[in-house]
Amino acid sequence: MLYLMTLDPNILIYAPLAVSIIIVVWLARLEMRINRLLRGKDAKTLEDTILGIDRGLGDARKFQKDMEQYLTSVETRLRRSAQGVGTVRFNAFRGTGEGGSQSFATAFLNEHGDGVVISSMYSRDRVSVFSKPLTKFKSEYELSKEEKEAVAKAKGQLPQEQ
Repeated sequence: MLYLMTLDPNILIYAPLAVSIIIVVWLARLEMRINRLLRGKDAKTLEDTILGIDRGLGDARKFQKDMEQYLTSVETRLRRSAQGVGTVRFNAFRGTGEGGSQSFATAFLNEHGDGVVISSMYSRDRVSVFSKPLTKFKSEYELSKEEKEAVAKAKGQLPQEQ
């Protein structure tokens, strides 16, 4: 058996009316939101603004990439540069009093301990200069006490590993 349900005629009138009111309110709110978004501008200038922001973002990304490459190259050069320098002055001829403390040994080191020690021995008659390469804080040539002290001073100035 088929039951027929009788619909109230008021429902047939009020239901579409209620749906229409809801749609009108929704459209009015949407219109207000669009007007707020476009206040003082038209759609063309808003599009130009968005495109300008997009171009600016592209420029910022390119700048960031360039800066990363630059900083990588600076970091590479910095690792090779002398970061620790130590100098020791001494009297090469202690017993005779000649030369005073005019002799010196200076070490120049990068963060890996590679570099050079330059020594100068001063006397009234002449000045002798010596250079000894360093690899990992050591030299294939014998270092004097003063040269070792200069290397230790330079090593103390190097940045600590993090």
